[in-house]
Amino acid sequence: MPERPSVTRCYQNHHLDSTRWDAVVPRSGDIIVTTSYKSGTTWMQEILLHLLHGDRDPMPTVHDVSPWVDARFHGPREALVERLEAIEGRRFLKSHLPFDGLPYYPEARYVVVGRDARDVFMSLANHYGSYTESAYSAFNSPDRPGDPFPRCPDDLRTLWQDWISRGWFEWESEGYPMWSNLYHTQTYWNWRHLENLHFVHYNDMLADLESEVRRLAAFCSLEPSDEAVARTVEATTFANVRKRVEATPETEDLSKAFFEGGQRTFFHKGTNGRWRDLLTDEDLDLYEAAKTRVLEPECAKWLEMGGAVVVGQGSGPVQGVR
Repeated sequence: MPERPSVTRCYQNHHLDSTRWDAVVPRSGDIIVTTSYKSGTTWMQEILLHLLHGDRDPMPTVHDVSPWVDARFHGPREALVERLEAIEGRRFLKSHLPFDGLPYYPEARYVVVGRDARDVFMSLANHYGSYTESAYSAFNSPDRPGDPFPRCPDDLRTLWQDWISRGWFEWESEGYPMWSNLYHTQTYWNWRHLENLHFVHYNDMLADLESEVRRLAAFCSLEPSDEAVARTVEATTFANVRKRVEATPETEDLSKAFFEGGQRTFFHKGTNGRWRDLLTDEDLDLYEAAKTRVLEPECAKWLEMGGAVVVGQGSGPVQGVR
């Protein structure tokens, strides 16, 4: 096995362009938040925003200081370079790339957020089903590489069967019509012995947000006071994040351009287990097959259950640790 991860895949489709990371000049201490999608990305960004900028008045928004680097439709590369260079202080950048498409910087910290695939799907279905005409125009612009992004099917079980059994890229076998979900986590799990990787599970954020905030702060070599931790936890409950973002005109206007209902649609319920009312035994058989096909057993267990992951030793999750 190589000593460090390296980029071996190029991800370019209706949403992604992994080559935009070529524009990034890494800084010591950069934090990269990476998830497949619908796993708590924005939630994690909000936590970092409050830990790093919570004492600023006015406080910037996530949109201001935490760009999604690999978003193909977020303007020209030149504008991305200017935006990255203009961020003052410690940066935290967003990615939806698997580790075989994302550069590895030894001086950076990687925060990997995971969630049960069945819960990811329910959130994705709401997200995908709410795209506006403006969103489809952006995704399917004339310069789009590859096939167009298809419309969301009316039948969610049809969407599920494609999503769990078919990949967009030739090396994937799930995630269609977006990109991999399970494979994304496995690519980071393979490198969990690296001390600059930190795994956070959506379940654990729901169960004990304060503990997850403290773990994250320690990983990022931050030393917030108890007051700052309490302020961060209060500000970043799911309800308060949604309320604050909805009250930010710039962010709400951007969301309304892409989603029917704006941020209220983007931040839907934030709950788990809704798949039990939709997926049949046949559907769940497809899920079990995908788990076996894509994930190592310990990685599959972590995605379903959560728990702290011991890094630096190549160890699997410590079950039951919250």
